[in-house]
Amino acid sequence: MPASTAKPKPDAPAAAPTGAGVYRAEHQRDVVNRLKRIEGQVRGLIDMVESGRPCEDVAQQMSAARKAMDKAFYRMMACSVMEAVSVSQSEEETVREVERSTKILEKYA
Repeated sequence: MPASTAKPKPDAPAAAPTGAGVYRAEHQRDVVNRLKRIEGQVRGLIDMVESGRPCEDVAQQMSAARKAMDKAFYRMMACSVMEAVSVSQSEEETVREVERSTKILEKYA
């Protein structure tokens, strides 16, 4: 059989994510943005401590950073639950996946 003379096709553009993939990408972006803001808050905290700001001021900002971390965690867990529900093939699998997410919440929240 002779070698193929057909030209190779150029790489097709990657398909855009749909459904659960879009939801996950949006949540990842949201969580990363939240973590970057928290990173800025922590840097600000370091500056506050190093410059000798009053403990109450530092404590207030620490509380804000801690709450921001909690919100980022819960957003990430919401994505986990939504993903579990959207990819499940049966009600039984959905229940199992939601239970798994619940156990993660119980463990880390």
